[in-house]
Parts: sequence; structure tokens; C-alpha cells
Amino acid sequence: AACPDPEGPGLPRAPPGTPRPRSGPAVSSPQLYYQVLNFAMIVSSALMIWKGLIVVTGSESPIVVVLSGSMEPAFHRGDLLFLTNFHDDPIRAGEIVVFKVEGRDIPIVHRVIKIHEKENGDIKFLTKGDNNEVDDRGLYKEGQNWLEKKDVVGRARGFLPYVGMVTIIMNDYPKFKVRIPALAYLNIKLSN
Repeated sequence: AACPDPEGPGLPRAPPGTPRPRSGPAVSSPQLYYQVLNFAMIVSSALMIWKGLIVVTGSESPIVVVLSGSMEPAFHRGDLLFLTNFHDDPIRAGEIVVFKVEGRDIPIVHRVIKIHEKENGDIKFLTKGDNNEVDDRGLYKEGQNWLEKKDVVGRARGFLPYVGMVTIIMNDYPKFKVRIPALAYLNIKLSN
């Protein structure tokens, strides 16, 4: 027989040892297994596609986001660039390259404005943002006046306008780094 509940007058209380109902949707073991497996397959597929792009393009970073307005009007902040980096293809003045400077983590997207070829055949070059007043010598490491091929991450071959704004928003507003994946997870849970 059920005993009256002191917190709820007239409501019967479950006998001792009766399991309490769980809140939220129940997830069975096979369903949880398939969800974890599905997530692992998505992550591994994305990694395989990324590695495949690295091999096909010859670039350690085949896709980059323009982070500043230094290349306007050619590229705007948030544009997604597609890169290639084939070592046998010489760099020419006027090309847009993505390069890394020693001591800086973020690659820079700028245009080659001048080529300097040495007598031994080595080529060095100078870059500048289209929207900047001066060349990039102030950005290079101390004592460096020219970039070399080894500094280049890739050359711009195509772009999608503003697609990279999600990356910029996540960097500018760190709270979104948690909220966007949480919303994606919630969307998946609600769709099941």
C-alpha cells in the first residue's frame, strides 16, 4: 500500500526500492553506441578529406580565412581562400601568397610586389597588402628584407566570399566556441 507523501497532500508515494523515473529522453546502449560510432565516422571522414587536400594541393594549409582588411578590395575579412603550393612553379610578381613569418603563428595573405633573383638562381620576393601604405618588411622577422619560397604556405587559387566569418566570430567571441558545437549537439539530439 502506498503511504501519503508529506510534501504533497493526498498524493501516493512509491514504495521503497521503486526506481524513480529519469528526466529527459532515454538512450539505449545500442543507440548510444551508434551515435558515438556516427560521430567518430564524421570526424575521421573530415580528417581524411583534409589530409587528401594537403596531398593534392601541396600546401600544409590548403584552406585559409582572410583575417584582416589588408587585401581589400581583392579579398575581404572572412573570405575563404583555396591554396596550392607546388614547389616547381615559380612565384611571380602580382600573385597573392599566404606566408608565415618566424615568431608569428598566424599566416599572412598579401600580394607579391617585387621579385629579386640572385645570381645562383635563388628567388626572393617582397610582399604588401593591397590596402596597406607600405610593404611588409616591418612584418618580417628582424633583419629579414625578403621572403623565400620556404616561407610560403600557399598561393591563392580561388575563394568563397565571407564563408570564413564563422571562424572569425569564434576567435573574436570565445563563448561561441562552446555554443556552436553545443547547438549542433542539441540539434542532433532533438532530431532523434
